[in-house]
Amino acid sequence: MLSHPVLRRLLPGMALSYLGDGISVVAIVLLAQSLTENAALVGLAVTMSGLPGAVGALVLGRVLSGRSGAELARWDALWRCVFLGAIPLSYALGVLSIGLLIGLLALASLLHSWGSAGRYTLIAEVLPRQHQLTGNSLLAIISEAGTIAGPPVAALILVFWNPAVAVAVDALSFGILALSYYFVRHLDVGAPPKAHSRTAGLGVILRNPALLGLITLSSAFFFLFGPVYVALPTLVRQPDGTATLLATFYTAFGVGAVLGGLLTPYLSDWPLWRTTVSGVLVVGLCLLPLGIGAATTPSIVCFALVGVSWAPYQATSMALYQRIAPPERLAQVLAADSGIALLLVPAGIAAGGVLVEGIGAQATLLTCALGLILLASTAAALLLIRPRSAQPT
Repeated sequence: MLSHPVLRRLLPGMALSYLGDGISVVAIVLLAQSLTENAALVGLAVTMSGLPGAVGALVLGRVLSGRSGAELARWDALWRCVFLGAIPLSYALGVLSIGLLIGLLALASLLHSWGSAGRYTLIAEVLPRQHQLTGNSLLAIISEAGTIAGPPVAALILVFWNPAVAVAVDALSFGILALSYYFVRHLDVGAPPKAHSRTAGLGVILRNPALLGLITLSSAFFFLFGPVYVALPTLVRQPDGTATLLATFYTAFGVGAVLGGLLTPYLSDWPLWRTTVSGVLVVGLCLLPLGIGAATTPSIVCFALVGVSWAPYQATSMALYQRIAPPERLAQVLAADSGIALLLVPAGIAAGGVLVEGIGAQATLLTCALGLILLASTAAALLLIRPRSAQPT
């Protein structure tokens, strides 16, 4: 990955953009709070920083289908740079309102699914099959590293400036990434012919049992994990928790995910389906201690192990898409997968809010753990009864 003539030009820009997104996680909330005291509008601003990508995955297929991975990723980076950059500009001009902020965030995220699809499509285009898992895991590593490093960098920026400046840094990071992709735009990676259907990716998935099974597994996984984002902060606050303790849990998860990403390339000789399903099972098992009221230290360790399993799942599931999907439809399939994930994670979070109110945070975590274990067990049973020759490895 570090010596590949194309990817070595892109990795610094990718790392900066992931760091920028980590900065924006903090900056967008604080900027929205400075514009309004309405918590619902603040939540809507945060939601609009990602959710419209699911809409873009469905409605922009006719325009974006058939483009190379580098081209898709470049358009997403340039698009985000422009609309995120409009936020600090509006703030400096004194015209930024909460409504304008929500609108600009929604526009900035419109190509998110296609940008994600472009990155993994590029991996499939430029790397031989035996190295694609390593490429996927490296993307997971730098993504999690950005998640860990971004909030402290945002805090440092806020010491001297304001949240709008932090958003400007995020916009600049995507501008640098777009410039990086400019240098590979003439690369011949066998871009497929134009496709004219908005829903080509969904059509391919529905016609392929393996792809349908994979996207069903991922969808259920993301939905069942969604309540954790509500239940864990609630549990940590009870009865005498602190923000530092919650940060410790999230830091442990992030460090675990980076470690898991480093370990993933060594799983390349393992069957991908089994590794992917095992990742879901391990996440469920490691959430069990939180659901049964284990002590703080073992719970933090187990949550770190959840992170260790999270990174391999991302990398191996992407590798399965890269091997199963027709090369000429890979970007559309990945965009559909990303769009569905962008819908189901918020749905899981919303369901988590209802569960926490109804049965409490600890019982919600236990429900998530048991649901994930059941999901993995069902998937494993289906793999056992399916002919091995029909399973991609």
